[in-house]
Amino acid sequence: MVIKEERAITMAEVTELVGDSDKAKEIKIFIKGFNKIDADKAREINSKLESLDLIKLKPAYIVKIIDFMPKDAVELNKVLIEVSLDADEVAKILDVIGKY
Repeated sequence: MVIKEERAITMAEVTELVGDSDKAKEIKIFIKGFNKIDADKAREINSKLESLDLIKLKPAYIVKIIDFMPKDAVELNKVLIEVSLDADEVAKILDVIGKY
């Protein structure tokens, strides 16, 4: 097998990609316990967060945000411990997340 592309994906997107085998069903059941949104909404949020053009917000961080759906600045900072966001950046991110 050859890896053609490597990128971070949300848990919602994983459920679409795993297929329909018995193992895939186990994965979907496991993810369902954590996942808060469906794949279409995850892609929509991803697009909106990318459109904010925040330099500090890498694709992997966006995926983390979507998977955890933080409700406030404290939760967001726990999700993004590697990044120091200013108040304006936090407000923009939470504004997008708050719509879902």
